[in-house]
Amino acid sequence: MQAIEASAPGGPEVLAVVERPVPRPGPGEVLIEVAAAGVNRPDVLQRMGLYAPPPGATAVLGLELAGTVVAGEPALLGQMVCALVAGGGYAHYCVAPAGTCLPVPPVLRMSEAAALPETLFTVWINLFERGFAADGDAVLVHGGTSGIGTMAIALGNLFGLTVIVTCGSDDKCARALEIGAAAAINYQTHDFVEETKRLTSGRGVAVVLDMVGGDYLPRNLAALADDGRHVSIAFQRGSAAEIAIPDVMRRRLTLTGSTLRPRTVEFKTMVADEIARTVWPYVEGGRLKPVIDRVFPLDQAADAHRLMESGEHVGKIVLEVSR
Repeated sequence: MQAIEASAPGGPEVLAVVERPVPRPGPGEVLIEVAAAGVNRPDVLQRMGLYAPPPGATAVLGLELAGTVVAGEPALLGQMVCALVAGGGYAHYCVAPAGTCLPVPPVLRMSEAAALPETLFTVWINLFERGFAADGDAVLVHGGTSGIGTMAIALGNLFGLTVIVTCGSDDKCARALEIGAAAAINYQTHDFVEETKRLTSGRGVAVVLDMVGGDYLPRNLAALADDGRHVSIAFQRGSAAEIAIPDVMRRRLTLTGSTLRPRTVEFKTMVADEIARTVWPYVEGGRLKPVIDRVFPLDQAADAHRLMESGEHVGKIVLEVSR
């Protein structure tokens, strides 16, 4: 089969089409003939040599995909599924845990289905489970037009949240509002803490979903209401920050976060089961679809990564597999 690997750590130009054996599924796994694969920022970090795959994972990039099950667990044979994987999505075939597979309903194109698992699992775990976001809460999400941001807007609207986002331009703020954000703050021209306080009548938000880190952390805490929850999922501006501990204590704030890729298959299966019960009916009813910016052929993965790194995209970038 053909697959995409990084020949060495570096820029998008190091991505190459390689020939690899078709992988074989083990117990509890399926082999999927891939129709499309989502592109995510961890793929870019792995290509740069900054994010090693977990032990035992393939060097082939790609954390989510959609396609047809062609081998493995008999109950899934012949079914169209999308799946969360630890690697291997940028390929003609990929092995996935049967427990992280979700059925692709007729209302979704395969390119749309491939763009769901990574952001859906991430937002569900961090905004709703770790952040305890509930109906009526106001939440602040940085990177409002990213894949994570657009998914947070969509899920927030389905589950009764008021989603405030930050974006880097007025155009992106306008797109976030079109997608369904309650408010969008241009962080280049406005203080997001002041704007968040203004938008919440001085209270602050119940949850901040943060992928920025660094000097954003103390500002995020200032944007939280008392008893608020801060959830870290990345640290694009740095892995260290200084906070005032007495403020955390006085306002009863919670700081938490998580990474998804290294978690066990058992944990991811549990999350998939929760999503199947609580979120998938909205997918099947056509009420939840990913925002797709652009679809590239598999052999143009380098161009897909260039778009990802440019920050000019809105929503998800997808690779389509043709043979």
